[in-house]
Amino acid sequence: MRSAFQAPDLARLPIIVNVRAISLSEGVRAGLSVAVIIALNEYLNFAPLREAALAALLTCICDPGGPIRRRIPVLIAFALTGAAITAIYGLLREFGPIVALPLGVFGLFCSSFARIYGQAPQQLGGLLATVQILSLDRGNPSPAEAAILAASFIAGAVWAILLTMVIWRIHPFMPARRAVAEAYRQLSELTRDLHGLIQAPALPGTAWEAHARIHRRATREAIETARTAVMDTLRARGAASNRAAQAIIRVEAADQIFGGLIGLSDLLEHGSVTERSTARRVLRRMRAVILTLGRVVITDDPDAHRRIDRSIDAIVADARALPPDSRTRAAIDGITERLRIARTLAVPANLQPGVDPAGQEPPVWQQIIRPLRANLNWSSPALRHALRTAATAAGPLAFTMFWFTPYDHWLTITVVATMQPYFSLTYTRALERIVGTALGGAIAAAIGLVCTSPPSIAAGMVVLSISAFAIRSVSFGLFMMALTPLVVLLVETGSPQTGEWVIALARAGLTTAGGLVAVGANFLLWPSREPDLVAAEVRNAMAAHGAYAHANFSVLLNEATAAQLGQARRAAGVSTNALEALITRVLLEPGKQNRDALEAAMVIDAALRRCAGRLATLQFDPDLTARVPADSLRTWRDWVTASLTGLAAGANTISPRPDTAETDALARIARQIELMSGAIGRLDA
Repeated sequence: MRSAFQAPDLARLPIIVNVRAISLSEGVRAGLSVAVIIALNEYLNFAPLREAALAALLTCICDPGGPIRRRIPVLIAFALTGAAITAIYGLLREFGPIVALPLGVFGLFCSSFARIYGQAPQQLGGLLATVQILSLDRGNPSPAEAAILAASFIAGAVWAILLTMVIWRIHPFMPARRAVAEAYRQLSELTRDLHGLIQAPALPGTAWEAHARIHRRATREAIETARTAVMDTLRARGAASNRAAQAIIRVEAADQIFGGLIGLSDLLEHGSVTERSTARRVLRRMRAVILTLGRVVITDDPDAHRRIDRSIDAIVADARALPPDSRTRAAIDGITERLRIARTLAVPANLQPGVDPAGQEPPVWQQIIRPLRANLNWSSPALRHALRTAATAAGPLAFTMFWFTPYDHWLTITVVATMQPYFSLTYTRALERIVGTALGGAIAAAIGLVCTSPPSIAAGMVVLSISAFAIRSVSFGLFMMALTPLVVLLVETGSPQTGEWVIALARAGLTTAGGLVAVGANFLLWPSREPDLVAAEVRNAMAAHGAYAHANFSVLLNEATAAQLGQARRAAGVSTNALEALITRVLLEPGKQNRDALEAAMVIDAALRRCAGRLATLQFDPDLTARVPADSLRTWRDWVTASLTGLAAGANTISPRPDTAETDALARIARQIELMSGAIGRLDA
């Protein structure tokens, strides 16, 4: 009988080696950001520059990728908050463990709890935790020294930011965006060829077969290539970002448009003269729309949506020339709805998450308070994880304060960095960190035999920086293997009297101990060890959003209170947080065992986020109840609620949307639900 604490099969561990994620440009940029400061330190012999080098290194790790307008606030926040922590926590350390320890544990809780605000804040919190531990470890004897270290931290971070945003720009999502754009270009080519076929008076069946064989194959290959590129990028950068949601929805919309075009071509092959005549006009406009959508993927042109919208409206008007019961008209309408889904991603409101239809962000206090309220309950995995991290780190942090050595901060850093919301992730991260650190320590010792002078050590750090960040997204274990000698040599520049072997052995031993503590704590303290419950978690989230939609419409109809709406909204927010946490974990698993289910879950997650955003805007539309009669709102409420709860209960289809008064917001909600209905069939695959 297997024991409760028996280690899982190593062959099934989610340890990823994704060679396609190698980024030499990112490695060179990081190496340059650290090397320039180290070289300056060797020339000036100014000790605080080592703080600047550390800040530059951590800033490169902190860079979340994506649009520059989204990266700058994160990096600036890290620079300023890191400097403040360096100064304040260093001064608090001088008051002794009685003062510093409780505040340090509280700070680690806050850093871990930052994950409720998304992927970038989660990464920011993890790095700020490292800064806190280092500041509490060494202390600052005077305010003047604290100010110098804080200024050095800011200087190093600003140098890395300038290198990132101005001198050496990197667009980590661009390969995936180009692949998605190519999928839409191939769809436009498929549409163009279909348009040419129906213009001929009579063609043999072989011409239609050639169309299917050549263009459908090319389009399918382009869509699958886009899926692979998007999934590789998400594995490297995380799924909880606006770029990730856009990419997933665009690929899914392209796939469903592709399916609609296949059905349309089969109908037109034997269609009537009237159907072909109408389809010629429709396909000409449709090709232009699809081509423009592909360009928008690259350009993010916020004005393109107006041109696309006019063309889609013209397609709808053309299709109305066909009888209401025409199958060709139904196929065109289905494609049109998918085009509208893709089109909404070009609207200013969709270029950034959490904005109104004009692209304006809500007040900052709302962005802070809403996720906080939604996660301040025991059902939130983020809250349990933050409490577990703080409780586990308290012991190592106290140990380092009472039994001080120059390297014991690695124990606490390892505990905090290794702790994950789920046991399987913690076990994997501990294994990768321990093995990577041990191998990296051996490499550092070997480099120390060759690099014996300060200039040679600085040169070695350049090579190590380039290597570490080039393979950062390839494998966490390999990243740790390359990062460890870099850290060891950085410590060596401050303690030249200590041998590399001593530093490497101390780091390896403390890392091993910290990894074991993290694994044990994650197993014992409020564990969350769900195996692979993607489908169940998705359905929970859909059910929660169905309840949220019902409460939202009921408030508009004066049939529910604002308090009930707030409770439903918080439940929906917690459900999507839990779903995204599960998706992040599953993304780390090797192979393609549940690829269809995972992709469907990510599509539904992104659609739920957008659906929740549209539901929220209904409360700020004072003219909605004047434009839409109460009976129509009730009909829409019942349809939205029944559709989401039905899909959550296991249904694979939904009833047609209501044939009543409709606004743009209601139509967008309906399209997201229809998108989920198209993806739900793959959830249990």
